[in-house]
Amino acid sequence: MLKIEDFIRRLPKAELHLHLEGTILPSTLVELSLRHDARPLTLAEAEALYEFTDFTGFMEAFKAVTRLLIGPEDYELAAWHMMEHLAEQGVVHAEVYISVGVIYLWRNHDPAAFEPIFAGLERARERGERELGLSLYWIFDAVRHFTVPEAERVFLKAVELKPAHPSIIGIGLGGDERRTGSEPFRAFYAQAARAGLRLTNHAGETTGSEAIWEALAIGSERIGHVVSAIQDENLVQELRAREVPLELCPTSNVRTGVCPSFAAHPLRRLFDLGLLVTLNSDDPAFFGSDLANEYLLAHTEQKFTRDELRQLARNSIRASFLPAETKAAWLARINSIE
Repeated sequence: MLKIEDFIRRLPKAELHLHLEGTILPSTLVELSLRHDARPLTLAEAEALYEFTDFTGFMEAFKAVTRLLIGPEDYELAAWHMMEHLAEQGVVHAEVYISVGVIYLWRNHDPAAFEPIFAGLERARERGERELGLSLYWIFDAVRHFTVPEAERVFLKAVELKPAHPSIIGIGLGGDERRTGSEPFRAFYAQAARAGLRLTNHAGETTGSEAIWEALAIGSERIGHVVSAIQDENLVQELRAREVPLELCPTSNVRTGVCPSFAAHPLRRLFDLGLLVTLNSDDPAFFGSDLANEYLLAHTEQKFTRDELRQLARNSIRASFLPAETKAAWLARINSIE
């Protein structure tokens, strides 16, 4: 029998809640700093930027790292390193958030500034598919607390570019949900859906279950974090009845202070209640745990068996936005892993 680590890596898996900017390791940050800073960061200085104790500290760390993503080549480098690491873990498909709202804000709201950056991302994606056999979709992520007009720019750009770029699969709302909920974005979600974009959302990470209800109300198809769902029995029943995919990120929630430990995370309870639970790493460079390690922690900290880990892998494929025939092929592969 395979060692558990080898079994996890051989399982074909999808990563569905992953922020491109959150995959930038300190070593890559040093590489970017050498390109752009008069006094480049040392590795120790780069590593210090990733230290934080709560969600607000994480947001500040995220900001400090993304300031060094300046040109298309920087985004291409970050995306390529991300895909290399995903492939090493046995990830066969990823649906990756790009913080388009941050790109616009830092480039003085110039709509033309994004296309060259997206071209760099696409070069990395195409290379990853060609050399690593890893498929990837992009999700354009608005930052909910920047303002509603700023979010509109992001969603309109996704609608504009999607016809020429099938890799743009959906939209999302990241950022600080303590400051802005989902309701202000209802009209944009409806417009995106009409354009064929899939609808994701972050909800119930730092807020109560009412935020998850609100995310459902505006049409969100797949919801990230949902830590507070377990506190609302009616919501759990609704999520199960509608088979809403949930993007759980346990180590992320521990590192931002949302949850006291991996063992205490509601992952196991939501799984046992029959919800469509997926396991994800969110911002692995910041949280020190990639997707393969999240599966390992589910095994060691919450006693997920090999068959249950296999079910998590199946769930990740089922919850993805891949075509039905591609899902069927990956599900057959998952079932064949011993």
